[in-house]
Amino acid sequence: METIYQFVALSKSERLQSFVNEKLEKIERKYDFITRAEVHFKRNHADDENGFICNIKVSVPGPQLFAESNSNSFEAAAAQTIKDLDKQLDKKKGQMQTH
Repeated sequence: METIYQFVALSKSERLQSFVNEKLEKIERKYDFITRAEVHFKRNHADDENGFICNIKVSVPGPQLFAESNSNSFEAAAAQTIKDLDKQLDKKKGQMQTH
């Protein structure tokens, strides 16, 4: 799976990329039909409490899947986003098996 990272108006963070890579590798082992993931990190300065935003777009056969979360840290936002994607991917896998 190809993974692309974008840090919108932020400095690139190897630690954050490593954290997300670890989580995405688990997802990829579970759902081998994923071809690409685009991970975006941005900061909403208007919301100090939950201003850390992570969104991930995943390319799979058929329409792309997308999830976004905001939290008090990028790690928490990324973990929640990946959890939401896991639910979508599980549903997608079920649809693929019934055809």
